[in-house]
Amino acid sequence: MKGWFVMKKIKYYYNTNTLRYEKLEVPLRVKLLRIFGFIAAAFVTATLISLFAFQFVGSPNEQLLRRQNGALKDRYSEFNEQLKTISQQMKELEKRDNNVYRAIFEANPIPDSARAKELEEQIEIATVEGMNNTQLFASISNTLDNLSNRISIQTKSYNEVDGLVKNKEQLLAHTPAIQPVSNKDLSRIASGFGHRIDPVYKTIKMHAGLDFAAPQGTPIYATADGVVRTGGNTGNGYGNHVVINHGYGYETLYGHMVRVKAKPGEAVKRGEVIGWVGSTGKSTGPHCHYEVHKNGNKIDPAYFFYNDLSPDQFDRLLKLAASANQSLD
Repeated sequence: MKGWFVMKKIKYYYNTNTLRYEKLEVPLRVKLLRIFGFIAAAFVTATLISLFAFQFVGSPNEQLLRRQNGALKDRYSEFNEQLKTISQQMKELEKRDNNVYRAIFEANPIPDSARAKELEEQIEIATVEGMNNTQLFASISNTLDNLSNRISIQTKSYNEVDGLVKNKEQLLAHTPAIQPVSNKDLSRIASGFGHRIDPVYKTIKMHAGLDFAAPQGTPIYATADGVVRTGGNTGNGYGNHVVINHGYGYETLYGHMVRVKAKPGEAVKRGEVIGWVGSTGKSTGPHCHYEVHKNGNKIDPAYFFYNDLSPDQFDRLLKLAASANQSLD
């Protein structure tokens, strides 16, 4: 039977002292040092290879995080575009609220200081890349809070406008809208609003109303719903006159009556007779001197006859009222 035997390789060296070949014996300490050196070299080599590889390739966790961050940046970009669209819509709603809806009802616009601050400029992708997740989510949260505040303010405003809409009928009923005397053919406009020749002093003076020439005893009508504030002669040049407080900042005055029907504190409706044409006070002939006041300012009454005039009649009335003539009071 044949067998194979592995012979251990034995090293010899030539001893110059004994002039003979002797077997080389390696101490255990040297062997251990050699083994330790090999292991240490292998570890260092492996570490260097790993660092080199991760620097250019990245660890599996880093690669996963990079993919997640890339997807997050894409989503953030889409989110920013959506916010830009919503913000633009909010600006349009705020603009229409202040300049259209609230203006129709003569409500004061909401000042910018009362609204939430405008959304900040959209963050560029280059800036986003420098953000960590905490900063990114904080930015999104702040933007959403800002937008939510603006929506809340806008909702309250629309609720207020909705209330104004419900009260629109009442508002219109209390707004002067008809002529104070019957004047379908517009033949009774004697003098308009503006600087006119004073019939007594013959100087140019401000005439703060419209004069409707009419026979004495012609009925005078309230031009809107309201409460009578003054009814009688107070010695102010208007003779027997009536002042009606309509609310919403409106008042109307009807001067030079021969007789007053309405009494102070009495509620009147549009079209109700409040007195009759006369020539009392500072007057040169029977007529009704009619004024419209808004928030204490005297304004041209010609712009408050839209309920009983066609567009052509209104245009004609404006031309008649604009004539530079002599007033009757």
